[in-house]
Parts: sequence; structure tokens; C-alpha cells
Amino acid sequence: MFAIIECGGKQYKVSENDVISVEKLEKAEGEKVTLNVLLVSDNGNVVAGNPIVSGAVCEAEVVAHGKGDKIVVFKYKPKKNERKKQGHRQPFTQLRILSIKK
Repeated sequence: MFAIIECGGKQYKVSENDVISVEKLEKAEGEKVTLNVLLVSDNGNVVAGNPIVSGAVCEAEVVAHGKGDKIVVFKYKPKKNERKKQGHRQPFTQLRILSIKK
């Protein structure tokens, strides 16, 4: 059984006991989160929502918070001696999928 869930404006394909990284959520570690289910597949029986599947819930637990790898943002204007170098690390939250119910 797998499901397509939506979290932070992105969609993820998940099964039970999967660990996924999503956009940062303001939840404490160990807290439970309920996610929107867009599609559920159980042994070839597919149920798609419009936009979400009514009655279907996906429960997840917050495992950890962290920051991604650093990316370098370098902006410049040629012939003007304008340069700007910045770094960015995107914060994320790791979720463990506990259950998917139809």
C-alpha cells in the first residue's frame, strides 16, 4: 500500500515506515502530524481524490529537524564591479510515516 501525500506545497509518494524530508514544520520532535492524502493505492485498487481523498488520513511523526547542504548564491553585474556572494541552507523536517488509512 502506498499513498501520494501533500505537505508544504509538494507531493510525496510514501508507504508505511518511510522516512521523508519535507519543508520545515513548526512541530516538536516526537509530535504527530496528519497529512492530506491525494491518492491511495492498495494492491492495484487506486482511489484518487478531487483534490483529497475523503476519509483517508496519513499519520506521521516528527523525527528530526535540520538544514540541507549549503548552496552558494553569487550575483554580479559585468563591467560594474558589483558582486554579492551569499550562502543558503534550506531548513527541513524529517517525518516517519506511521500509518495510511482509507
